[in-house]
Amino acid sequence: MAFFRLFLRLLLVVVALGAAALVAASWFFSRPLPLPRAPYDFTVSGGSTLSGVARRLTTDGVLPHPIPLVALARWRGVDRAIKAGSYEVEDGTTLSQLLSKLTQGDVTQTSITIIEGQTVADLKSALRSHRGIVPQVVDLPDAELMSRLGIAAPHPEGQFFPDTYFFAAGSSDLVVMKRAQRSLQSRLAAAWEKRAQGLPLATPYEALILASIVEKETGRNAERPLVASVFVNRLRQNMRLQTDPTVIYGLGAAFDGNLRKRDLEADTPYNTYTRDGLPPTPIALPSQASIDAVLNPPATPYLYFVSRGDGSSEFSATLAEHNRAVARYQLKRTGP
Repeated sequence: MAFFRLFLRLLLVVVALGAAALVAASWFFSRPLPLPRAPYDFTVSGGSTLSGVARRLTTDGVLPHPIPLVALARWRGVDRAIKAGSYEVEDGTTLSQLLSKLTQGDVTQTSITIIEGQTVADLKSALRSHRGIVPQVVDLPDAELMSRLGIAAPHPEGQFFPDTYFFAAGSSDLVVMKRAQRSLQSRLAAAWEKRAQGLPLATPYEALILASIVEKETGRNAERPLVASVFVNRLRQNMRLQTDPTVIYGLGAAFDGNLRKRDLEADTPYNTYTRDGLPPTPIALPSQASIDAVLNPPATPYLYFVSRGDGSSEFSATLAEHNRAVARYQLKRTGP
């Protein structure tokens, strides 16, 4: 009889603990998630696992630990039902609702692709013409646009990472630009932390400027590091960069597609033939590859390069070598 009473007491304790656990779990799964920003956006790439997504959400501060999301999914039997896509999570979303989004494929409805090497003017044009985007800030003066975006840089050029962004139809251009700008800043900061020592670049912004030049000067992706090495070597030796794309950018709408000698001699803040160092701002939207190239360039002796006319370049270490290459590939004649 004593044993039976002890067993009954233990059973009641277990039931009570189980009930308390269920209440706690119900409270946890139904309370709003602490989003780092609203809306919180993230992308699940093809082949991603639920545990991998849970770890990322934990790193971003959305979840206190990966286990709750994984455990809830396994309890529901949907841990293998996660769907790829881009998601936006609004304030008030619970863990249960988040899991439903991930497993039902409740992804955003439209997208825009920002192309590497294009300018911010090209991006603005794409935003204006996109039927799924509501114009809100795209036509503001640069200073006001930068203020609305919360960017401390002096100019919007180069500040948006080239990628495909998914978002809800009817979103404002401010939402899209903020996402692209956050992506650029996080990627640039990560690359800056892993930069080579001794670079002639004082700030991440200077790296962004140089990356934009490399982006415009690269004919073949494989040559991107070599192009970066030329400009880094020139900066180290206090040589002018002498790169045509910066001159063209400085000409703006006045450029008619034909770069003339008088253009190279006309002084503007972006003319790297007449001015030392980097131009004042980026000249395009650089890719991750160009950012990585300028922050970890290969060690080369090159100070010059010239187009071969087939998309590739001839690199030279001395002016004499460069002049021979120019004669061969640009003037279409051979020399000794």
